[in-house]
Amino acid sequence: MRSAVALVLALALGSSAIAAESSDGMAKRVAACTTCHGKEGRATSDGYFPRIAGKPAGYLYNQLLNFREGRRSYAPMTYLIDHMSDAYLLEIARHFASLELTYPPPQTLGASSALLERGRKLVTAGDGAREIPACVQCHGKAMTGMQPAIPGLLGLPRDYLNGQLGAWKTQQRHAAAPDCMATIAGRLNAADVEAISAWLSSQPVPVPSAAVPMTTAKLPLPCGSAPQ
Repeated sequence: MRSAVALVLALALGSSAIAAESSDGMAKRVAACTTCHGKEGRATSDGYFPRIAGKPAGYLYNQLLNFREGRRSYAPMTYLIDHMSDAYLLEIARHFASLELTYPPPQTLGASSALLERGRKLVTAGDGAREIPACVQCHGKAMTGMQPAIPGLLGLPRDYLNGQLGAWKTQQRHAAAPDCMATIAGRLNAADVEAISAWLSSQPVPVPSAAVPMTTAKLPLPCGSAPQ
């Protein structure tokens, strides 16, 4: 709840809440981030460090809080940000969120048509019999995310998607309570995860790729990271 409240207040206050700084100066301050996440946060080709450029500021801020507060576990990230204040983390989040950069072509090629079709159905329609909502209900019809705190899922490496869905399923990754993604991932089996990751990573990212405003429709599950 702390992260959600802090996020709402910070975004409502706008840039006046934090001292302004030139983009060149901020780029130098986040050099440690781009060492792993690639130039300007575009991601790297190894599949394990995701793109952070252009993601919603609220989402990036929540993830930084999650690493700092132990809901996500990756020692280099925790070490890097452990001493940083909420305000400084929000500055970092806003910096990367402001970057509008093109995406490379999809990395996943040659996946079987059956696998891709299974992934497409889960992403676009879900599975009502197993109470699995469609990904598009939260991440937007174009899968580019919804402001202020739901990320797009296109343009992410297949290995990263597999790893994060698996981490939620095995309770190694957590988010602010109620943790909607942990609930959903717990209903997926290994074949579902493989199919979703294959389909998402094989799709081109639409232009424009920015997250859309959150719809007035109620999310399928209560979600502490995206309070409505």
